[in-house]
This record gives sequence, structure tokens and C-alpha cells, in this order.
Amino acid sequence: MKRQRSVFEITGPDSTHFLQGLVTNDIEGIENGLVYAAILTPQGKYLADFFLSRHGDSILLDVDAELGTTLIPRLAMYKLRAKVDILESPLHVHRGVDATPEDGLSDPRHPALGWRAYRPEPQQNDTVDWDALRVAHCIPETGIELTPDTYILEAGFERLHGVDFRKGCYVGQEVTARMKHKTELRKGLAVVDVSGAADTGTTITAGPKAVGTLLTRSGDKAIAYLRFDRAGPDMQAGDATVSWQP
Repeated sequence: MKRQRSVFEITGPDSTHFLQGLVTNDIEGIENGLVYAAILTPQGKYLADFFLSRHGDSILLDVDAELGTTLIPRLAMYKLRAKVDILESPLHVHRGVDATPEDGLSDPRHPALGWRAYRPEPQQNDTVDWDALRVAHCIPETGIELTPDTYILEAGFERLHGVDFRKGCYVGQEVTARMKHKTELRKGLAVVDVSGAADTGTTITAGPKAVGTLLTRSGDKAIAYLRFDRAGPDMQAGDATVSWQP
């Protein structure tokens, strides 16, 4: 099911500096196009992911509609004396994978995800199978692969250009930096082969041991959250067989 998006407009002379101290990516990138970023808890766990873009003198924030209801009050909490206003925008998100229109901005996560644009009218007739594209390229989705238990590096944010390790401090930065400098991640998202019936959220097992969780599925492929040292070519998820090749 397609999740709805909300667009907010962040204005004021301190808007860039305000966001720079909160989000995982370098806000200065909005001068060149879309920036994909997240806001984390102080413990380094996911709160929300979103796109940021320049819109005249303001900054647009494109976020999952359900998360927007909690994200905006949180941003307002951090505002303190900063000269920043956050308002709901009348613009609507448009997406496509065809030729990029004049007002389109390339999705920074992966070239296969095409473009996004912000227009006064809602998008009609979006026929793209976004889940198939996400599964093919292991792109996490808000509320499915990205949850309050998520660490963004396990969700692939470095590969998706959603985190900048040179920009300086932001909320949750210390935990994220420590994970970056580990030898390797022990857990994370991966694309697996699936044969048989299994619902989203089904536990994946290898013998008696839990290995991970089956998430978005498209055909015989799926995104799964795996413990890599236990995962392999012979696993189960309910009545389905699951295989992963590192």
C-alpha cells in the first residue's frame, strides 16, 4: 500500500543552521538538489527520514504523513530561540522514473528511483511498482524497514547517501560514528530469495536459531533484516524457504 506524504516549509534566517545541527546529512547539499536525511534519538536510533530541498527562500521537508505528525512538534521543540518557522505546505509530492521533468529533482538514494517534484495539485495515475524497485535495490521504507528500533547504518543509509560523516555534530552522531568505524556491521538489510507463502514480519530461522525478519516482498525477492553471521542459503520464514548469498 502506498504511504501518503506530507510537505512542510521551513522558513527564517536560521533555517539552514537549525537543520544542520539536527539531521544526518549535510544540509548545504540542497543548493544542488534533493538531500535525503534522517533525524535520530540521542541514542542513535531512527525517528524519521525525509527529503529536503530548496524552495525559494525556504526549505521543503517531504516526509511520511504519519511521521510528520510527530516530527514537526519535535523540530519545534529544538527550535528554542532560532528564527525559524515551520508551516504545512500546500504542495504535493510527485514521483516518476521516466525522463526528469523541468521541475524534477533526482532521488539521491538510487538512480532507479527516478525523480521527485513538488506541485500544487495531487499526482494522478502513479503506476510505478515502487515496492519492486525498492526490493531490487534494497531501499528501506518508512514504517516497514525503518522503525524506532532501526540504526540507520544497518538500513544502508551510507549507500543511500543519507548520512555525511564530515559535517560535524547532529543528534545521535556519536553512536552513528562508532558504528561506522567498527570492523563490519553484524546485522542489516539484505535482499533474499523467497519461495512459498510468508507474511511481512515473519521471523526467519536457520535450524533452531532466529536469523532475522522478512520485510517487503516482491515476487520471489524480499528485503530482510538479517544477522549476517547466522544467515545463509538454507533458511525458513513460516512455510517459505529463504536464501541469502553474501
